[in-house]
Amino acid sequence: MSESPQLIVGLGNPGQEHERDRHNVGYWFADSLAADGGQSFRADKKLQGEICQVGLGGSNARLLKPTTYMNHSGQSVRQALDYFKLDAERTLVVHDDLDLPAGVARFKRGGGHGGNNGLRDVINHCGRDFLRLRIGIGHPGSKGQVVGYVLRAPGRDELVQIEDALREARKALDVLMRDGLEKAMTALHSATPRADLTGSFGPAG
Repeated sequence: MSESPQLIVGLGNPGQEHERDRHNVGYWFADSLAADGGQSFRADKKLQGEICQVGLGGSNARLLKPTTYMNHSGQSVRQALDYFKLDAERTLVVHDDLDLPAGVARFKRGGGHGGNNGLRDVINHCGRDFLRLRIGIGHPGSKGQVVGYVLRAPGRDELVQIEDALREARKALDVLMRDGLEKAMTALHSATPRADLTGSFGPAG
């Protein structure tokens, strides 16, 4: 299947102080994929990230967690694409999304960065045509609160909603690997429908 991702990138910030941040849901998803596959990430200095390989939906994919901090994520993604000779179009970037409520996840191909500085940097280094898995974290209500909001842990109820969305996204990823984007979108978007109202995942330890 030509749409199946060869590289899956979980965005986040490195360091124990950021493990539980909303901004790190991409890391949470990547960690869950590695754990499901019985694999562990290893640091790779030349990629400026942590890397491993897993089997998903009958195919193999590399997992990458950039350790450049969120705002420079694109450097790591670009280096991985060049080193492994992969196409950006077959890369899936998993990230937090302020425009979706907690409990909602969405696949998307292409588009802008929506204010996410990690996505902004990936676009700057790799173009726009990669796949995205958007994990909703809700919005604090005003632009001035965003930085503090994404760098804090979600509350208990919100965390449960995010975990539910990650679990459904995990199921839909297997559909993406086997059957392509359209069927995966149908599976995921029907499983987490609450975005229509608004226009054991999680950090280790």
